Amino acid sequence: MPVSRGFLDHALDLLSLAGPVRARAMFGGYGLYLRDAMFGLLDDDEIFLKTDDACRQEFVDAGCEQWVYPSPKGPMATQYFRPPDDAHEDAEAMLPWAGLAIAAARRAARDKAEKAKAREGRKRTGARKKVARKGRRK
Repeated sequence: MPVSRGFLDHALDLLSLAGPVRARAMFGGYGLYLRDAMFGLLDDDEIFLKTDDACRQEFVDAGCEQWVYPSPKGPMATQYFRPPDDAHEDAEAMLPWAGLAIAAARRAARDKAEKAKAREGRKRTGARKKVARKGRRK
């Protein structure tokens, strides 16, 4: 999972047209972030970009390799895919793939926020029901 400093710099250069991309160290590799959304990762000097149901097929159709995490329980397929080879040579060629990944990361963040809001709403409703029940006992 190690990533060389030279590859990290190369990856950030490739993704520079997408915006102010940052890399954060994690588990020997790096997470790639635009603002607060993680849209990719670096592992073994390779770039892998986030996908979801809305964009995964484009990566599959382009013959992109899926990142498989070697977990203690055995290999685990992930939602991250390596962009096509030509995207690894040129920032302009990487931009559409990065755009797909950033959009997937934003959708995931939006969905996560909506689930948290719904969960919080259920907690509040449950608290109101408890108060209402206590009030009936009097």
